[in-house]
Amino acid sequence: MTLQQEIVGNAMQMAVVNLRPGQTVYCEAGKFLFKTTNVTMETRLSGPSGNGGRQQSGSGGMGGMLRQAMGTAMQVGQRMMAGESLAFQYFTSQGGEGTVGFAGVLPGEMRALELDGTRAWFAEKDAFVAAESSVEFGIAFQGGRTGMSGGEGFVLEKFTGHGTVIIAGAGNFIDLNPADFGGRIEVDTGCVVAFEEGIQYGVQRVGGLNRQGIMNAVFGGEGLSLATLEGNGRVILQSLTIESLANALKKAQGGDKQGPTGGLFSTHAG
Repeated sequence: MTLQQEIVGNAMQMAVVNLRPGQTVYCEAGKFLFKTTNVTMETRLSGPSGNGGRQQSGSGGMGGMLRQAMGTAMQVGQRMMAGESLAFQYFTSQGGEGTVGFAGVLPGEMRALELDGTRAWFAEKDAFVAAESSVEFGIAFQGGRTGMSGGEGFVLEKFTGHGTVIIAGAGNFIDLNPADFGGRIEVDTGCVVAFEEGIQYGVQRVGGLNRQGIMNAVFGGEGLSLATLEGNGRVILQSLTIESLANALKKAQGGDKQGPTGGLFSTHAG
């Protein structure tokens, strides 16, 4: 069953989730807003494993406990490498229906995605807000030179299983399908919020190593690379990038500015 939720607000949206008795939803630490008193909250290092969010109770004796500990350590290690939160918070309604509120960390939109088990979803780092316990959260690394040159796209969050997952981004969202535009679109690497499994993500240089290519990279504000998305599937883009927001705040404070050289020499947040 899908998660009963409502996304409210405008410039800074939030998700209000209504839980059935015994139903569990989890979020990344720092995304929780409020809850009713009959909803319990538990913080764990381990992510959901497709068993309804219930932790395994050491089945298989010492060997089972060791495997569980190693699995948790691997999950935590992946999240550390990706710069993600180390813990998840689990919320379960007890003795009746309950309500929990969640939000992202930047001014912008939220979106509820429905997984039916046939296709995974990939999202940018920090896009995840909350999900049903039947949705599994993982980390996907874009390999080799493509991933490293892709900036924000190098580390992706991966969602599999059945149920609802709620994501957030900056600014406003637009939904596109590359198949409607000849099978391929090119976007700023910071504008990608999420895309369905089956979409091929890549990175390409902005122009060639000629005069116009150098002008694009130095003065165009996009740096050296653009993200490419190919295939037939849903893609969600955001209108505001974290870098542009950081540059605007620095400019307002009289600090570092992006300057006339655009994205190539701009200072990335973090």
